[in-house]
Amino acid sequence: MAERISRTAAPNQDPQLRATNFDEVCLGYDEAMAMREASRCLNCKNPRCVGACPVNISIPEFISKVAEGDFAAAGKVIARDSSLPAICGRVCPQENQCEGSCILGIKFEPVAIGQLERFVADWNAEHKQEGEKVETAAPNGKKVAVVGSGPAGLACASDLAKLGYKVTIFEALHRAGGVLVYGIPEFRLPKDRIVEKEIQEVKNLGVEIITNVVVGRTVTVDSLLESGYDAVFIGSGAGLPRFMGIPGENLNGVYSANEFLTRNNLMKAYRSDYLTPINAGKRAVIVGGGNVAMDAARTALRLGADTTIVYRRTEKELPARKEEVHHAIEEGIHFAMLTNPVEILGDENGVVTGIRCIKMELGEPDESGRRSPIAVPGSEFDIAADIVVMALGTSPNPLISSTTGGLDINRRGCIVSDDSGATSREGVFAGGDAVTGAATVILAMGAGRKAAAAIHEYCQNKK
Repeated sequence: MAERISRTAAPNQDPQLRATNFDEVCLGYDEAMAMREASRCLNCKNPRCVGACPVNISIPEFISKVAEGDFAAAGKVIARDSSLPAICGRVCPQENQCEGSCILGIKFEPVAIGQLERFVADWNAEHKQEGEKVETAAPNGKKVAVVGSGPAGLACASDLAKLGYKVTIFEALHRAGGVLVYGIPEFRLPKDRIVEKEIQEVKNLGVEIITNVVVGRTVTVDSLLESGYDAVFIGSGAGLPRFMGIPGENLNGVYSANEFLTRNNLMKAYRSDYLTPINAGKRAVIVGGGNVAMDAARTALRLGADTTIVYRRTEKELPARKEEVHHAIEEGIHFAMLTNPVEILGDENGVVTGIRCIKMELGEPDESGRRSPIAVPGSEFDIAADIVVMALGTSPNPLISSTTGGLDINRRGCIVSDDSGATSREGVFAGGDAVTGAATVILAMGAGRKAAAAIHEYCQNKK
C-alpha cells in the first residue's frame, strides 16, 4: 500500500523560465514514471472513474497495460473511445471527472489518469508503425456533414467514419481544430506537435475537412441537406464573447479573451516571424476567473506585461482548474480577489489607462450554489492598465440558428437538443458548446459521440 500512497509528480518547466516562453509547461512522464504511477491503480471491479469520464474510456484496462509496460495495447484501449487522447490528457479537468471519482483518492491522492493518458498518446504517436490504421466498417453509402472542427465535431466525425459513413467537416477558420487552435495557448497545448497530429488521425479515418467555409453564409444547413447529406451535426462551438456593459468598454486596448487568444494562438502573434499585431502593454488586467481568464493572463505575462486577474469572489470560488491557478501564481500573476470592475478608464485619445473597481463581499449563495458577491459602498479604487481583457464567457454565434428554418434555440442563444443531440429539425443534430454554452473539451467530445450514435440510428431507419 505504501507504493500507492505517493503520487508520481510530472516534471514542469521552472516557473521563472516558462514565464518567458511559450514552450509546453508540463514535460510529462517518462516510461518509468508512467509504470510506477500505473501500479498505484486499484483496478476496481466497479470503476467509478469510467462513469465519470464523458467519453467512457476503459480507464483501469488501459492503466493495467501501462503497468505491464505494454504501451501499444494501452493506446488501443483508449482509441476505442477517444479520438483525441493527447489533447484530453493535457486539458481535461480530470480533478472534477475521472480523478475526482478515483477510489484511491478517498484516503490518498487519486491516480494521475490524465498524465497516464497523455503519456500513452504521446508514446504511441512516437512509435506509430508506418501504414498502421484504425479498423473501420465498409462504406455504407451514406453521407454526413459536420459543422465545426472543434472537439465535438472531431469526435462525432471519428465515430461516424468508423461506422462506414462518408463524413465531411466544414470549418469557418483557415485551420481545423476550433477552440483547440484558437483558444488554448501553445504552452498548454502545442498545435503542430499535438493538435495537428491528432486531427491527422481523424483524417486518416477518411474524414474530409474543408476550411474557410462559413455555414450560414457560404452554405447553409438547409443547402447541405438539399445537396444529398443524410444528416448534419452542428458542433460550431460558442465563439461570441460577453462584455459587462460598463463605461469604457469601447476604448482602444479593451479585448475580449477570444480576440486576444485568437491573435496569439491561431494567428501566432507571439512569434517574431509572424506580423499579427497584438498589444499586451506593460500592465494587463484580466477580468474573470475561469480557465480562459488564466489562459489570457498567462499569455499576457509571456508577452511581457505585469498581469493582474480581477475576480469578484475569493480564490476558493475560482472556477478555473486548480492546476492552472497554481501555475499562474507560480509564474508571478497577481490576483485581485473580491474585486469587480465598474468602469474602464482612458485618456483623451481613447486609449486605456486603467480600470476602476469596487470591493466586494460574499453574501448568500446564488442559483449556482456559490455565495453572491455584493458591492461594498465607497470602496472604489483604480488599477493602472494598458490593456483590459474581458474573460467573462461566451455564447453561440446566432449565424447558424438564424439561417436554419425550424431550429429551436433557448434564451441564451444555444441550440436546443435532446440527450442524444437531436434538434427540432429532422436530420439535424447538435452538441458541444453550441448546445451548452462554453464548457470543456471532453464534454464536447462526449456530446459529439452521443450524437454520432443517434445519427447512425437515424440513418439506418431513414427511408
